[in-house]
Amino acid sequence: MPEVTIRIGGRDYAVACQEGEEQYLNAAAQMLDTEAQVLAGQSGRLPESRVLLMAGLMLADKAAGMEEQLKAAEARVKAAEAEVQKLRDAPAPTAPEPMRIEVPVMPEGLADELDTLATRAEYIAATIEQKMAG
Repeated sequence: MPEVTIRIGGRDYAVACQEGEEQYLNAAAQMLDTEAQVLAGQSGRLPESRVLLMAGLMLADKAAGMEEQLKAAEARVKAAEAEVQKLRDAPAPTAPEPMRIEVPVMPEGLADELDTLATRAEYIAATIEQKMAG
């Protein structure tokens, strides 16, 4: 089991850790030392144990806040995943029935044919009127 020397508040401490966890222990020690230095600078001359206790509590408070944020983010991810699954499971939308619009269209030449028929009808009507008149 490796032993790591960490420095907090100007003092060195020998701490044992699991193989491969040295970098995490050093990072945690650096965070604690940073908090302890801030407290020591602000509060004057507090006992070392009190400074370390307060620094530890400040870090624990930050960690608790991060855990709450993580839980909220995980809940949002779960909700988004559920929405995605709901959309995947939904049947594919179908195209609406096309609207049928009828537009009257006269076949080519029909107007000429109707004009010819109207002219013939007028001729027949005029002929009948002449025969009846005279």
